[in-house]
Amino acid sequence: MVKILDTTLREGEQTPGVYLNSHIKKAVAEMLDQLGVDIIEAGHPAVSTDVKEAVYQISSLGTKALIGAHARTIKEDVDQALECGAKFLGIFFCVSEKRLIHMNQSIYQAIEKISKTVAYAREKSPDLKIRYTPEDTVRSEWKNVIPVSVEAVRAGADIISIADTTGYMIPGTDRNFSTYIHRFREELGKKDLFPQIAIHCHNDRGLALSNAIDGYRAGADIIDASVMGLGERAGIVDLASLLSVLRADFKEGRHWQLDLLPGMYRLVSQYSGIPVPANFPITGKNAFTHCAGVHTQAAIRNPVRYQSLSPEIFGRQTEVALDHMSGQSTIVYALAKIGIKHPSDKLIRSVLSKVKEVGKLGRTVDLDELKFIVRFLTPNQHPGAAL
Repeated sequence: MVKILDTTLREGEQTPGVYLNSHIKKAVAEMLDQLGVDIIEAGHPAVSTDVKEAVYQISSLGTKALIGAHARTIKEDVDQALECGAKFLGIFFCVSEKRLIHMNQSIYQAIEKISKTVAYAREKSPDLKIRYTPEDTVRSEWKNVIPVSVEAVRAGADIISIADTTGYMIPGTDRNFSTYIHRFREELGKKDLFPQIAIHCHNDRGLALSNAIDGYRAGADIIDASVMGLGERAGIVDLASLLSVLRADFKEGRHWQLDLLPGMYRLVSQYSGIPVPANFPITGKNAFTHCAGVHTQAAIRNPVRYQSLSPEIFGRQTEVALDHMSGQSTIVYALAKIGIKHPSDKLIRSVLSKVKEVGKLGRTVDLDELKFIVRFLTPNQHPGAAL
């Protein structure tokens, strides 16, 4: 079974302009644990005292999920993570030739630095889950990625994360996760090394979810995601989209409490200042809302005609929009929602005309406004009458 690492509290806070107070981070972590993710990456303690305190508080919650911390290849970073009580440690260091030249280091010096840091963490905490990430893995030279990964595992790393740090990978081309993972496993297997493989997919080309599924099908053990896909630049894999595909199409995560997703997204959206796009899958306002007359008529009779996912799984329900695209069947359905079960043809036509008028202003009519419209059109009659 694939494991889910949520990094809203680490990668997500690298979204420009996003800062989450410690008490909000704690609340998010609690919801993520209830949702059923396996690892919560709570932050990089060396960044600030606020982050360190948040990681400590979250680590003290007694969650089922492992609480993780981020660290550079610096012993002080490892010490701070362990002081916070983290049970999962992500150590990162880029080994591409360009970065090594910029840092005035050879690959051999880099391997030694990484190995020593991993070994130090392992010695300090024998039960710690350790992940090593060659940052920008997929654009780094293969001749560097393999030996550094081999030595990281030998030093004590349980997990190697294949990071598409710049959203470079494209499924179905010669730079795809499936081929990369198979090749990577084969190379380490030749050394009798079998670490877990994690994948971290950025969304610069809009392909983060596709790449994540490509990696999943190739046998990735851990997939990183965040609420709303928050992260550097265009972000990473959206948590709700990932979980929905894995549940619906690959029968993963029967224990996931997916009905918690809408509330979690509202929480993160409110305190990050980033709105959930209306057309976002699963959690967006319009995700299960039908608009065009033909669509709504069919969806009212049988939602599966225009829905491939059940909204109830996610704590949502099928809805219809009242606007300039509405038809008579939509009006009849909506009137029934406000207690008018057998409207006259005249009322249906009058309400439809008014709804279309409002819709042309660029907004929809909700059920409260629908009541106002009916009252306006029938000032002398009981609003529940068969008009």
